[in-house]
Amino acid sequence: MFLYPMNCGMNTLGLFCVRTFALVGRRTAQSLHSFPGITVAQIDEEVAKLLELKAKIGGDEGKQQFVLKTAKGTRDYNPKQMAIREKVFNTIINCFKRHGAETIDTPVFELKETLTGKYGEDSKLIYDLKDQGGELLSLRYDLTVPFARYLAMNKITNIKRYHIAKVYRRDNPAMTRGRYREFYQCDFDIAGQYDPMIPDAECLKIVHEILSELDLGDFRIKVNDRRILDGMFAVCGVPDDKFRTICSTVDKLDKMPWEEVRKEMVDEKGLSEEAADQIGEYVSMQGGKDLAERLLQDPKMSQSKQACAGLTDIKLLFGYLELFQVTDKVVFDLSLARGLDYYTGVIYEAILTQAGVVPVCNEAQNGSPSEESVSVGSVAGGGRYDGLVGMFDPKGRKVPCVGVSIGIERVFSIMEQKAEASAEKVRTTEVQVMVASAQKNLLEEKLKLITELWNAGIKAEVMYKKNPKLLSQLQHCEESGIPLVAILGEQELKDGVVKLRVVATREEADISRADLIAEIRRRTSEA
Repeated sequence: MFLYPMNCGMNTLGLFCVRTFALVGRRTAQSLHSFPGITVAQIDEEVAKLLELKAKIGGDEGKQQFVLKTAKGTRDYNPKQMAIREKVFNTIINCFKRHGAETIDTPVFELKETLTGKYGEDSKLIYDLKDQGGELLSLRYDLTVPFARYLAMNKITNIKRYHIAKVYRRDNPAMTRGRYREFYQCDFDIAGQYDPMIPDAECLKIVHEILSELDLGDFRIKVNDRRILDGMFAVCGVPDDKFRTICSTVDKLDKMPWEEVRKEMVDEKGLSEEAADQIGEYVSMQGGKDLAERLLQDPKMSQSKQACAGLTDIKLLFGYLELFQVTDKVVFDLSLARGLDYYTGVIYEAILTQAGVVPVCNEAQNGSPSEESVSVGSVAGGGRYDGLVGMFDPKGRKVPCVGVSIGIERVFSIMEQKAEASAEKVRTTEVQVMVASAQKNLLEEKLKLITELWNAGIKAEVMYKKNPKLLSQLQHCEESGIPLVAILGEQELKDGVVKLRVVATREEADISRADLIAEIRRRTSEA
């Protein structure tokens, strides 16, 4: 049997000892006839122990090797990207606040049972966590189900809220299209008993405002109603137990052509060819209030009370949308399904239509998009979910809800692309003024001045050098986009002034120390 080298430390010598004994062990195993009484199993056991010791000691360099990458479906954001992202968030939050919303937050994970059975076929995309404390948990899939749980738990029956937070989906990521496994959602919801379609119309108005203000290009908002879909399935001969699974297939029409959707319905879902063809006739229809009126007279659709209720509400919705001045972007589209199980009424989805942003369905049909374009699919979606809160309430009390979610990652993909194409520089800080010196040995005076500015709420910066060159300080301002430089020199200190320089024009003016803060505020507010 082999003895462990007791004098080998956790260093190169130790590794040498381990390797040597392991090598001797292997060679001895090959020449067992020279060592009677020692078995191959015994030698293998000792070699395994030595190799395990080697693994504990570390690799050849004594360093652990890391794979430097982000997890699949996630990404890092550099300062430039974060500046763009912050601008988008501010636009969205300002819109939500303009419409009277207050904000909440919920945990990043929920009890698994809270999320189970709420997302239809998409439930397979939920991230489950290992049991670490007696509870089975899952990462939140969206912000809507946690919101419904929050309402039921706190017995809230009326609220207009927004929530911006990360959600997680065990999806196959398509990062060029802004689809990730970890991503932000920006949700706006109205909960409460109100007259029909007024809150629903406001949600669509909000989508219109945000997409217009972000200047992403032309877009359209598709609208449908879950009751119209269910009524359509019924009159087309879809069995009741297949409504949800057929709905999930129809929801794929934005990603693949009708022929493939029909094939999935018939071959995989077991729907009759006749029923699939009838569905195909309806889902090709698009229009506005006129289409809703026409379908109310349709011999088949008029037989369904559900469909008629949905069509009547669509007519009412378009009336409010006309008052909100957004009907130019809204289309009643019977192909819109949205596969989530919790929708009960109006559903909607916004997609970009301008050149350079290719909808997902076009990509599937025409090949990959060019390097100059980003295929993003929908950038917002939502609908009415009147039954979700009741699922969590012990007494089954329902709270009618309607909401919308902005697909921030997809929006961000487009904004990032636009920033790359633009010559305009993206500022990654908000520094208003750089405190600089024209001569040596003025560090203390600069620190005194910058303290005055910070205490007054001015965003200011100073170089971390005792005697930096003035040129390098000015170059830093140009590179960082800092608009003003407050320059100190011996003469300025004697005169009680600061030389304030405008970086863009190189114009300079002596400003008294007492007036400096007001002058910086005036100049930066004008900019």
